[in-house]
Amino acid sequence: MLEGIMIGLSAAFSIQNLLMVIAGCLIGTFIGMLPGLGPMSIIAIMIPVAITLGDPTAALILLAGVYYGAIFGGSTSSILLNAPGVAGTVATSFDGYPMALKGEAGKALTIAAVASFAGGTIGAILLMIFAPMLSTVALLFHSAEYFALMVVGLSAIAAFAGTGQVAKALMMTILGLILATVGEGALFNMPRFTLGLMDLQSGISFITLAMAMFALPEAMFLVLNPARGATGKSSEISNLRFTKDEAKIMAPVIGRQSVQGFFIGVLPGAGATIASFLGYAVERNIAKGEAQAEFGKGSVRGLAAPESANNAACTGSFVPLLTLGIPGSGTTAILLGALIALNVTPGPRLMTDTPEIFWAVIISMFIGNLVLLILNLPLIPYIAKILAVPRNFLIPFILFFTLMGAYIGQNNATELLILVGLGVVATILRFADYPLAPLLIGFILGTMLEDNFARSMQLYRGLDFILERPMTMGLLVLAAVLVLLPSYRARRARRRAEGVADGD
Repeated sequence: MLEGIMIGLSAAFSIQNLLMVIAGCLIGTFIGMLPGLGPMSIIAIMIPVAITLGDPTAALILLAGVYYGAIFGGSTSSILLNAPGVAGTVATSFDGYPMALKGEAGKALTIAAVASFAGGTIGAILLMIFAPMLSTVALLFHSAEYFALMVVGLSAIAAFAGTGQVAKALMMTILGLILATVGEGALFNMPRFTLGLMDLQSGISFITLAMAMFALPEAMFLVLNPARGATGKSSEISNLRFTKDEAKIMAPVIGRQSVQGFFIGVLPGAGATIASFLGYAVERNIAKGEAQAEFGKGSVRGLAAPESANNAACTGSFVPLLTLGIPGSGTTAILLGALIALNVTPGPRLMTDTPEIFWAVIISMFIGNLVLLILNLPLIPYIAKILAVPRNFLIPFILFFTLMGAYIGQNNATELLILVGLGVVATILRFADYPLAPLLIGFILGTMLEDNFARSMQLYRGLDFILERPMTMGLLVLAAVLVLLPSYRARRARRRAEGVADGD
């Protein structure tokens, strides 16, 4: 571990990688502040740029910086405008915006910055401790276990669905699996489902699909629903300090929620949004008397909890991504595709085969969180003014980077047609309230699922590998539980509601 840390330090502190950390944090912070443009959209746009760097370490450091930078910056619009920049900062607005209304916007932004820094740093420390342990266990995995892991990853898509949307999330996952079958298969080197198009023989490009699912629909939404920038009083932001008493109140909250948020982020399918809501709920429930009554009215606890939890969860989501090769959130699903595009195979061998990538990313998180704190605190009054820019001015930039990214990625004009076609479909699905993240996860995991299933079938000459390997059986049972648990909970809730109604 110490040797790995030293390798990571030497790689992370190179001039190129330091510049990548700073660039990623800056881009992520500005994008996170803009309502509606989340980390998934900007990372999808940034992937072609990252690939052109040629160095997988620098590319992943850049994309990771954009990710936690967006979560860090998303609190700004939540606090100032009650318009969360990203889903993971929705809970931040519950108490951040009331503080801004009371004239404490500067203090609220400072608390959010400090809590985010602490959550991200504690998360990085936990990542450094637990990732090697998980990687050691993961070395016991063979093709059969990887197949079962992919099934577990797919079964956790209920976390991406809202209330009553599990069926929609399952449908989108299946659609992603179907798209993953286009092109040459793992068993036979013959093109499938290509409709006679040579351009589809190698399959649908991940970059094209990612931008079609997230970036292009965002531009279309801005066209169909043009929303002018809010006229916030950002120039009046002052008094960035909080008191010692408030610091004593915040400290245990930040500690608890950083640890809780990290472990929620580790779970495949969970992420910063779930961690932030759960962190807020837990702190509200354990608070007593006046402290509990203050929640929703400008509570320091209510602001610090989700901000530390969502940043720690961001870091935690890198554990399953780097050590097991399965995404912990929708954004890390895009990062997984970026890794594959960079010819880096995430999984148990990553730490031993390419330790400079593994440890450099972890060390860069410490640097990135410090950079974010240094950037945000003095620039809070000035950065906030960008929120006054009308959102529809962003449309040409989004369309340009989306179209150029798809074309440069494959150097093929057909990709533009595929991008537009999939983008129109994605926009319709978004209007119909279908979650798009499960589709991308199904697409990414589908190829690995098929490859590992094919290898297992060849090695064991049938489905005997399920019975012969206890770990495989255990993972498949876990996947079945994850699929059936939401249905069981919904049925139990309905029975309770019916019981209450009968009692009335």
